[in-house]
Amino acid sequence: MRKFLVFILTLLVVTSCSEKKAKYVFLFIGDGMGFSHVAVTEAFKATEKGVIGSEPLTFTQFPILGMATTHSANEFITCSSAAGTALAAGIKTRNGMLGVTPDTTNVTAISYKFHDAGRKVGIISSVTINHATPGAFYAHNPSRSDYYAIAKELPETGFEFFGGGGFAKPFGKEDSERPIYEIVAEKGYTISYGMEDYMALKDKAEKIIMLQEKGKEENVLPYKNELEESDLTLAQVVDAAVKFLENEKGFFIMAEGGKIDWAAHSNDVANTIFETLDFDAAIEVAYKFYQQHPDETLIVVTADHETGGISLGSSKGYKVDLTIVKEILDDIEDRDGKTEMESEETPDVFTYMSAKEINSYVSDKASVGWTTTGHTGGAVPVFAIGAGSSLFSGRMDNTDIPKKICKAAGIAF
Repeated sequence: MRKFLVFILTLLVVTSCSEKKAKYVFLFIGDGMGFSHVAVTEAFKATEKGVIGSEPLTFTQFPILGMATTHSANEFITCSSAAGTALAAGIKTRNGMLGVTPDTTNVTAISYKFHDAGRKVGIISSVTINHATPGAFYAHNPSRSDYYAIAKELPETGFEFFGGGGFAKPFGKEDSERPIYEIVAEKGYTISYGMEDYMALKDKAEKIIMLQEKGKEENVLPYKNELEESDLTLAQVVDAAVKFLENEKGFFIMAEGGKIDWAAHSNDVANTIFETLDFDAAIEVAYKFYQQHPDETLIVVTADHETGGISLGSSKGYKVDLTIVKEILDDIEDRDGKTEMESEETPDVFTYMSAKEINSYVSDKASVGWTTTGHTGGAVPVFAIGAGSSLFSGRMDNTDIPKKICKAAGIAF
């Protein structure tokens, strides 16, 4: 019996020592994406198939599932900057603060730790890249709204890839400052506008910022019902980042699906679902990379907080019917580039409605409920796959996530 126990212990030690560290790390943050956002999106996928039930997303099939609490240092319900700081640097701060402690001391995000360890770094968002969540991974400011100052920190990082939306307030609060685009270019960043421009410039660039076509550089990536053929998608930007950053030492990529939150703030069930699907499409890019490097890749998917208090069911009874959302999607796909919600196939009832009225009508027809147009304080999901993914099972706080990522990658926190 003693020999058997020694054998088991030896086997455990050998297994532990031989476990590979994560060389390639993806952290996906669905802004505002709670458990129910995931549930309503999976229900919609089933509706597309004409069945009652749930059809899994790419990331909901990952083998590891956990949950993370999200309170900030001063409020039970967090804002995005406090939650972003927790996910980036493993500390609690006050709502409205970014990359600093409650007494405004700068903290170090794990993106810097990866970079110092020789890994390349990419920061991506479907909204502006000096917004709260992406900003938490490179900037430090007592006010998340000081967008110009936050943007000015970006080129000081030396991180190799930034992409997605452009910059909020690129000319300062009063539109009187030097353009942020000039500042980042002077610091050695190549700025590309649109996919064609990116493809032409990427091979000559050491550091690159991938934005929409010129004229759209200040815009976020559009909602599905506003998407034009030339527009970038989050999946395209993630794919570009992977190919640009891949190297023998590895990389760290943070990618935010920022407009899940925006849609939920508007209680817009259709765009909440569409943005979650687009977020999943970006994660699928990382999953395909994982399949090529399964022993060296870690993918973590989580959220900074929940927005809207969305529920499957809005009144007594058992009815949820997302058929109207499918009709909206079918209408979008049939429009051949038209950008307005209305079309010949759209119900006449939409014609004279405001966006708010349309959102309310769709939610009522679908029997999807909302409790608020703000954030809520519930725990958020954590999904993981790959090297070190077992660390993300069970209950944790959002400040634990960056610590676990560093442990999985073999980088001191």
